[in-house]
Amino acid sequence: MFVNKYFKISCCAFACFIAAEKTQAQSYVPEWNDTRFKVKPIVPVKAYSFDLKDVQLLESPFKKAMQVDAAYLLTIEPDRLLSGFRSHSGLQPKGKIYDGWENSGLAGHTLGHYLSAIAMHYASTRDPEFLKRSNYIVSQLNECQVARKTGYVGAIPKEDTIWAEVAKGDIRSRGFDLNGGWSPWYTVHKVMAGLLDAYLYTNNTQALKICQGMANWTGETIKNLDDDKLQKMLLCEYGGMAETLTNLYAITGDKKYLDLSYKFYDKRILDPLAQKDDILPGKHSNTQIPKIIASARRYELTGDVKDKAIADFFWETVTGFHSYATGGNSNYEYLTEPGKLNDKLTENTTETCNTYNMLKLTRHLFAVEPSARLMDYYEKGLYNHILASQNHETGGVCYFVPLRMGGKKSYSTPFDDFTCCVGSGMENHVKYNESIYFRGADGSVYINLFIPSILNWKQKGLSIKQEGNLPSADQMAYTITLAKPATFAIRIRKPKWTTNPAISINGKAQQLNPDAEGYFVLNRKWVNNDKITFTTPESLYTEAMPDNANRRAIFYGPVLLAGVLGNTEPDPLKGVPVFVTSETDPNKWLQMVDKTQLSFRTDNVSKPVEVKLIPFNQTKDEYYSVYWDVFTPDAWVVQQKAYDEQKKKQQELEAHTTDVLRIGEMQPERDHNFAGENTTTGEDHQKKWRSTENGGYFTYDMKVDTSTQNTLINTYWGMDNRGRTFDIMIDGTKVATEDLNKYKESRFYDISYLIPIELTKGKQKVSVKLLPKKDNSAGPVYGSRMVKN
Repeated sequence: MFVNKYFKISCCAFACFIAAEKTQAQSYVPEWNDTRFKVKPIVPVKAYSFDLKDVQLLESPFKKAMQVDAAYLLTIEPDRLLSGFRSHSGLQPKGKIYDGWENSGLAGHTLGHYLSAIAMHYASTRDPEFLKRSNYIVSQLNECQVARKTGYVGAIPKEDTIWAEVAKGDIRSRGFDLNGGWSPWYTVHKVMAGLLDAYLYTNNTQALKICQGMANWTGETIKNLDDDKLQKMLLCEYGGMAETLTNLYAITGDKKYLDLSYKFYDKRILDPLAQKDDILPGKHSNTQIPKIIASARRYELTGDVKDKAIADFFWETVTGFHSYATGGNSNYEYLTEPGKLNDKLTENTTETCNTYNMLKLTRHLFAVEPSARLMDYYEKGLYNHILASQNHETGGVCYFVPLRMGGKKSYSTPFDDFTCCVGSGMENHVKYNESIYFRGADGSVYINLFIPSILNWKQKGLSIKQEGNLPSADQMAYTITLAKPATFAIRIRKPKWTTNPAISINGKAQQLNPDAEGYFVLNRKWVNNDKITFTTPESLYTEAMPDNANRRAIFYGPVLLAGVLGNTEPDPLKGVPVFVTSETDPNKWLQMVDKTQLSFRTDNVSKPVEVKLIPFNQTKDEYYSVYWDVFTPDAWVVQQKAYDEQKKKQQELEAHTTDVLRIGEMQPERDHNFAGENTTTGEDHQKKWRSTENGGYFTYDMKVDTSTQNTLINTYWGMDNRGRTFDIMIDGTKVATEDLNKYKESRFYDISYLIPIELTKGKQKVSVKLLPKKDNSAGPVYGSRMVKN
């Protein structure tokens, strides 16, 4: 979802249900012989997902993250999430609506995510509190649906007007709005997805009924729209509507839901992808990924080769040309030119929702064509983006996981944000057990991820206990428990980050090569208490930016390392540390300090100071870098000259300066007669800033040199600055119009405005005014300077 840092779009009685034996995510990956689904896959499924209840996490950072998330989920009050749903249905709310996005244009989306998360956690743990909450929310949504009498339930501002206009064919969209509503179909999808999860994870049949009612209402709402109007409607982000409708078709067998899913087929995006045309640059990343998940799911059920082509090409393109070292993608939520990431390291890289959805897509692709390559990516995104996006103490999560060199994470607050990534974050950390194992169509077991856990395959009378401390130790042990001896294959992924791995069974070394899928296949007659040892030698290695071989990220095994730079942002003039070495092997750059904590320190290669590195997924509130500029000694000499030249220019600038306003500081603003309306202030990047809201403006005085021409220099920070267009006025005369959205890199921009000499002639000072255009705001400005000549 789109959000601007400075300007957000305005855009009990309960029925207890016996838990189902089969539970699956709403992004449904086929399960073996699942009798709940009337429509079976047409495409042969080679790997089936296990139920969450069948996989138990053991102690590891993943289990800790799950426990912290679960504790946070229990602090959420369901009645506050339900508040808008009840009031919009003419019912009395039982709690005050939350702030943040829950009190704005996406009101209601969090409830869908929350319902999914608590249902999933119940499936994994059988904690009755989570079942109670899930059933309560479903019962309340049922009351809302009954009261409305249309099948719809929602909490979106002005929703009745929006949907009435859509039904009449009055479609207006500028990309992130539909008839003035902020992505309303996106929110509808989240609610429907949560309801399907409540059905699939807790066997709550009432949830399925409500979801069908919403789907039927959807069909009625858009039944009279021709294709042109539908495509215009789909300009606005619509989440996973097509995916949910496809799953309803599979569950009910009613083809009207499959047909309805095709009405949420965005030709503008999907048709070129089917032709292997990368039209993704400039597109909002997370708007697209759910569309592709729908294609992957439809392919399983229909065998439509066009859907398969879309899903395969999209995955290859995003993971191969648009992704960073974390496995995440996008800058300011948008995809850029393929393979052009070097200049896209900002505070707003890698929206977490993107990877949440990319992992869903990867699961679908794995089901029909299992490969170690798919799970290599899955592991990368899980370890280095999803796990890294949580504050492991508070449960707060990141909207963006910044990759700016010298950046810092920003975590959500418990009850004030409720952004899209808070919603998906609720789910992320309670389902780490969903892809560790898959069941092969031939009765084999895929071991995909090396996360301590226990698989209980009840129907086979099999349990596999996976133990180890990878990546701080390079060995995983598997203990087989069987009711009786059985012959089947255990497939262990060969991770791409290891060389010369070794496998032993009951202490006997095995001579194996990975198969065509990239898995070691152990096919034999297994007996109770058989033991497998899998040794995966680890070392340091680097991954370069695709468009800059000398800017590198450092990994150890599956884990991306981050250099921690302390609690103070690095000095912009000095920059973050760099590596200066003639060695290309990173094992010669770093020394292990603590293997259990996976901490390293640079070994006389980092300038100007040595750096400590730790797993990126364990960083918290400190500044850090995961990408490093690597110079040879000769190249470093040249670079130092460039740094010296920069300092010289700064000294020359100071010599020509007639006045400086330190914005946001009390006495300097008084000295410069600072005034304005609807102004706001804050501090980022070690500088204070001023901005305006609601059409406000601000003015201040600056000294000038009356004998020569003067130039005003304002300092801005590059980011997604939509709605920030304003005029620069000098004594009431406009000298320039500024649009801050031009400046995208995560750095300071010093922008000069030449002042006509007649505006300063005979004056000792002038008044500067920043006046926003209609429906815009002015700033944020981080400093203002007047220079002569």
